[in-house]
Amino acid sequence: MAYAAVISLKTVIERLLKSSEISFVPPSKKIIKSAYKQLLSLQEVLKRFDNRSRISSERVNALDGEIREVVRKLEDVIESRVSTQILSQSEEIHPLLVLSLDMVEVKTEIDSLNEKLKKMEGEYATEIEDNDAVSSRIYFGGNKSKMVGLSDQFQEIQTRLLDTMETCQLMAVYLVGMAGIGKTTLAVELFEDPLTTSHFDARVFVTIGRKYHLKAILEDILSQMNPETDKILLKERDVKELKRMMYQNLKAKTYLIVLDDVWNMQVWDDLGRLFHANKNRCRILLTTRVENICSGSDIYSVRLLNEEESWDLLREKVFGEESPCPPQLEKAGKKIAENCEGLPLLIVTVADILFKVDKTTEYWKKAAEKDSSVFMDANDQIMSKVILLSYEYLPQNLKSLFLYMEVFPQNYESPGTKLENLLNAEGFFEPTFYITPEEPVSKNFVMMHKKSFMTWHMYNIEAEKNKFFHVVDSYNTTLAQGKENHRRLCIRNNILFAIKDVQKSMASFSNARSLLCFGPYHKYPLPICLEYLRLLRVFDAVTIRLYEFPMDVLKLVQLRYLALTYDGNLPPSISKLRNLQDLSYLPIEIWEMQELNHLQITGSNLPDPCGATLPNLSRLFDISPRCCTKKLLERIPRLEMVRVQFDYARDIAESSKWFDLMLNLRGSLYCVISNPISMSKTMVPPSLPNSLDTGGIGCLSLSGFGYPWEYMRLIATLSCLTVLELRCYAFRGAKWETQEKAFRSLKVLVIEDSDLVQWTVGIKAFRCLEHLTMKRCHKLEEIPRRYFGASNRLKIEMVDCNPLGVACAKEMEQWDKDRGSDFRSVSVRSSWDD
Repeated sequence: MAYAAVISLKTVIERLLKSSEISFVPPSKKIIKSAYKQLLSLQEVLKRFDNRSRISSERVNALDGEIREVVRKLEDVIESRVSTQILSQSEEIHPLLVLSLDMVEVKTEIDSLNEKLKKMEGEYATEIEDNDAVSSRIYFGGNKSKMVGLSDQFQEIQTRLLDTMETCQLMAVYLVGMAGIGKTTLAVELFEDPLTTSHFDARVFVTIGRKYHLKAILEDILSQMNPETDKILLKERDVKELKRMMYQNLKAKTYLIVLDDVWNMQVWDDLGRLFHANKNRCRILLTTRVENICSGSDIYSVRLLNEEESWDLLREKVFGEESPCPPQLEKAGKKIAENCEGLPLLIVTVADILFKVDKTTEYWKKAAEKDSSVFMDANDQIMSKVILLSYEYLPQNLKSLFLYMEVFPQNYESPGTKLENLLNAEGFFEPTFYITPEEPVSKNFVMMHKKSFMTWHMYNIEAEKNKFFHVVDSYNTTLAQGKENHRRLCIRNNILFAIKDVQKSMASFSNARSLLCFGPYHKYPLPICLEYLRLLRVFDAVTIRLYEFPMDVLKLVQLRYLALTYDGNLPPSISKLRNLQDLSYLPIEIWEMQELNHLQITGSNLPDPCGATLPNLSRLFDISPRCCTKKLLERIPRLEMVRVQFDYARDIAESSKWFDLMLNLRGSLYCVISNPISMSKTMVPPSLPNSLDTGGIGCLSLSGFGYPWEYMRLIATLSCLTVLELRCYAFRGAKWETQEKAFRSLKVLVIEDSDLVQWTVGIKAFRCLEHLTMKRCHKLEEIPRRYFGASNRLKIEMVDCNPLGVACAKEMEQWDKDRGSDFRSVSVRSSWDD
């Protein structure tokens, strides 16, 4: 977590140095720059850890913690000094144009902290150089119990591996999933199954791990392909010679090579060319926790076990394959298996504990509770061995992002934009950093956060240990000793009790940067005192009903994110919060907040800018269509994402505004009718432009409008459009005829809740389409068969759709398979599965 602390302080200093509203008293700028220079050097050393084995030694971890605390102390010194001077110089209602910043009084303290960091940096660099071990790789087989569960995936993957053996081309099949889900077990089962062994001349199973050595990998492969080979002789060969020997062994043979536990695609870069060089019938089975390293269409996400499979596995591990469970233990046993949430590793670990203790009804009933000692012991056993390895392997700049996901209650549904805005306000992103779909944050980590109590609990412990955040809950409202200096306070349960307890202990948390209230909505008045939390950057209190504006907020001069539920008018002096980037309320003074980059205003109008601009605002959410004018948009030059909220009764005359937006916006546009019209009515725009071809919209999402499908011809001409979402009867009618060459750049199309029956597609329409999702299209009888996504592989997802439409999609998929192609892949499911 030292890296996150460095980025946070770097961001603080960069904002100070670049601000046009700050004048430094000499030699204050030099003092600040000295700290900045030290941070840059320290950041580079911390980055080097990503290029090493990432197997942390005890001393490396200890140094990381020491560096983190010193950097945080330096940040406290600088921000406290800045806050004090801002407050002392801004007694007037209107903010000062220029702040005179004097850091001379804290120079000695800053210099001392810089020296400490310099010394720790050198020691850290030495430690990571010495911590570069290579792990064991080769799999020797051996006794194993039969696999329990996943028989459906076993059959599907084996069929895929074996049914295409006549094709003389390389095939790589990926097994993807979080730690402990059973990827290796499934791979071993496939590797050793008699049907598999009968199809291959040679089989190799190599465990790669987080750190590997190419020469050792080649030696392992060759020794398994030719057991009689002298291993000493292999060690004497160089990499080039080993590759030549491997090529000769693979030539003219059918073979299966399992690459288990791959963390980096470098191994495929090293070996892939060798595999491709042989035009024989070869299969590669690769298991990984990191989804973004996978490519192609043969990617299988290893699923969690269902309740029946979980119970079967637990029972077998505790009582043996043939022995039944005593009837008096069965009810509690099934509850224990259910609490393992389908994670095989956790089931096996819990079963091992249960196997060693007395099998009494009383003990098993206690063990069935999620917070029982059995689950806590299992947690301790698997946390450092397996689960935390996924976290440890994350690059330095992503660890804090991942831990931050755990500030929310388990299964808390947070919009992605809110999470990103919070992370920006916290200072986790460098100015050039932006989250993209390609960022290596595997969705398996997110799945753990959403699905598993145990993993969510583990990462909460990790966050607490690193003083990343402290949770105040209603079950234990006494803040424990030693919890000082946590950077974030999170309230997840009873807000009334928790907020009172926080306020009693606020002096102990004077360096906190965030107060996050995610508990149930509290509708009764609740006074909030923020007197001691002067360094807050984030204050999220939308679940607290405020009847009076908390004036203490105006003293939070470092505040970047403010979310309040308050009906009254904000005080004009709110504009003194010049660092504010994210605001959920709308005073006229908003046009003075030059740092805003995200604004959500819940169906309201922006006030007249009176010639002012918001130069940094990039996302504007839930704005009323009445103020979506070209004149106003010109005052927000960097606007990239707009969500317009329509009220049908009030905004019917403004319904064509989003067409104007498409002419003037470059980015993403979301238009939502908050109270859609009835099924019997159709909304017709009062006026439409002849063409929208000049629009720069890349993503368009419409919901609830009920337009006739004829108006789709206008959207079809958007040359930059890559994503189109049509939700909640955005368009209505039984027939949609897509014209020739329409949607020439579209890659993703989503249609949800539609009365569409027939859909025809003209020649060269949707030529770039890659992903088609259709949900609750109960009347659709057929999916266009020709000219549909002809330039790319097309993934079709159908949820709760007409069986005729599903059958049509399946026929298209089978048609491709019969011709030896995997051009189209179809996924069909029911919403009950979700």
